[in-house]
Amino acid sequence: FQSEQQILSSQLECVQSIKDGVLEEAKCTESDRVTLFPQQGRGAETQTQSTLKLLQVETETLYNKGDSEDLYVASILYEREVTNREVTGAEVTELVWKLCLAHSASYETADLFMTLVFELRHLSLEALRALWQRSSFKCRDNWQPLIDALPSCATEACVVLMKDLIASGEVEEDKVEYFFWSFTFIPNPTSGMIESLAPLLKSPGASQSCFLGVTALIHRFCLAHSSCDIVPAVQSVMRTLGKFLGGNCTVQDSEHFSKMQLVLKAIGNAGLAAAPLAPALSWCAALRSHPVEIRLAAVQAFRRVPCSARVSDLLPQGT
Repeated sequence: FQSEQQILSSQLECVQSIKDGVLEEAKCTESDRVTLFPQQGRGAETQTQSTLKLLQVETETLYNKGDSEDLYVASILYEREVTNREVTGAEVTELVWKLCLAHSASYETADLFMTLVFELRHLSLEALRALWQRSSFKCRDNWQPLIDALPSCATEACVVLMKDLIASGEVEEDKVEYFFWSFTFIPNPTSGMIESLAPLLKSPGASQSCFLGVTALIHRFCLAHSSCDIVPAVQSVMRTLGKFLGGNCTVQDSEHFSKMQLVLKAIGNAGLAAAPLAPALSWCAALRSHPVEIRLAAVQAFRRVPCSARVSDLLPQGT
């Protein structure tokens, strides 16, 4: 059977010349024979010869310390030269148009998008709102560069604009979720951001990402402000969450049950700001009439509450 016979045979021979540990010359001969009709001895053979020679050796280039005087170590994430020039809304609008016209998978698009993010950080809230009126259009493939760039902007003005767009229903649901999850990664939250987002928790259709995104923002804010629980914006959010608890986490139906679990998870997210709710959480965890899932969620909500608020006399006796 022909397929079981050797059709191709190859051979490679190389001779190397080495002097003082350095390869000076290598000569190789490669032979390949293809036998198409083994019974008749017919086929084709090729032979390839190659030679590699060392032509010259360069002296070692010494490292010059003077070359490194202008070098420095820095993160490669979002690094841009600091500019003091004033960025105008018209310039950013033009930038959005350029993004729409650029090829989606090009280096030019990546550079333009990063430029857009950095220029958004220089605009006031009024300028951002005017920019949205001019640049809320969709590019091909339904892409909206401004919508995708806002979460990376991370300024108070950008957060307030995102809140306005969420509240007005001007963006699609998946982008609303994208906005909320981006709040978790804002490096330097402000009380103004929290103040603007607090009313969203009171809306009937507030989603899980709304509760968790806003409280994660509060947690990061509290890491930088030890007395965050006295900040009015933070107090407003925690009062809203406290009202959901109702004092002892009593639930009426399955829908209320799910919402209570979400609220308890959000309180656990908030960190130091959750300290004033410690007594209510204690009741929620201690009452044996509550479902086990609610009691467990109440215990887990203590995970970031300071130890000073977790004193034993907060727990109700005889329950």
